[in-house]
Amino acid sequence: MSYYDYVVLGAGRQGVALAYDLALNCDGKRVTLVDVDPAAATRAIERLKRLLPGTGCRFAVAACDLSHADVVAPHLSGVDVVLSAVPYRLNAALTKAAIAARASFCDLGGNTQVVRQQLALHEQAVGAGVSIVPDCGLAPGLGNILAAHGIAAMDEPEHVRVRCGGLPERPVGPLGYKLVFSFEGLINEYSGCGEFLREGAPVRIPALTEQEEITFPPPVGRCEAAVTSGGTSTCPESFRGRVRSYDYKTVRYPGHFAVIRALFELGCFEESLRFADGRTAEPRALLRRLFEERLALPDVRDLVVLRCTARGRHQGRPCARQYELFERHDEQTGFTAMERTTAFPTALVAYMQARRLVPPGARPLELVLPLDQYLAELPQHAIRVDAT
Repeated sequence: MSYYDYVVLGAGRQGVALAYDLALNCDGKRVTLVDVDPAAATRAIERLKRLLPGTGCRFAVAACDLSHADVVAPHLSGVDVVLSAVPYRLNAALTKAAIAARASFCDLGGNTQVVRQQLALHEQAVGAGVSIVPDCGLAPGLGNILAAHGIAAMDEPEHVRVRCGGLPERPVGPLGYKLVFSFEGLINEYSGCGEFLREGAPVRIPALTEQEEITFPPPVGRCEAAVTSGGTSTCPESFRGRVRSYDYKTVRYPGHFAVIRALFELGCFEESLRFADGRTAEPRALLRRLFEERLALPDVRDLVVLRCTARGRHQGRPCARQYELFERHDEQTGFTAMERTTAFPTALVAYMQARRLVPPGARPLELVLPLDQYLAELPQHAIRVDAT
């Protein structure tokens, strides 16, 4: 059996969950957490050692400013796979650093323009003999993999719908919501446009529009879904010419999107505003503080729902495949549903890269993974998808 050396960039929520799964389920020989705050990384390692007593995996800490790729580079030498759990804006430079160190790279992603910058490094990655796989989390990430699996199962795939949400177990607070990942990541989703396919052509649909009702089994029940950005990642480009439509919407409890749209229209998400009397304000900084303090809700557990539906024809007959995921907070480990469903699928991608199941180069997630094997191995990472 082979064992692997991993580096996780960022010791926040997702970084710790990544390190846990790499050590437990991905034949980790050594997992190094790199963060600008060495105290945070050390606390994370102490938690991991408590969760994994007697593990054969060695944990290490490295401190550096992850916004400067040249400073990060020395920590990547001799590593099998680098996993990024830092803000998406840093990933293009970090990808270049990984290629230079001849280490494979994957990340949690979330911004399609950054992903395109990473995919443009394909020839460099091939030359270095490493694989680059961006956008590997939940959505984008697992949702794209399920869509690709559904498309591959049909002779004539036509329509793909992906719906995903991280929710509190019950509607709570002014938004019916608790903050389950970074404020910046959330606002990135709520801004810009979703990139879809409609009638076979690429389209850009403004975020927070085309709201629809959607129902999940208890305890979730009736919800709403609306367009958000980034969830499709590169799938519309990858599957253009194969399917007629492909779209993604984020799921929330009823009433959430109406409040969010009102906040946007009032300018609450603006970096800075100048009023008629000449005075200025920074509403986004204030709103971030309010979200992080008022919507943390540590006593409220979270859950994640994901539904991917692919429709078309197979062997001349109408065909539909539906994939459902429902996950909760894990009381035993303390990992939230969002941490688990984002980090563990990404760790499995890294494990496949370490085993050289992903060819060298920079390629979209949905086109490069061995899909059947990925879904077969996913339950070993405590993530279950029901397919019908």
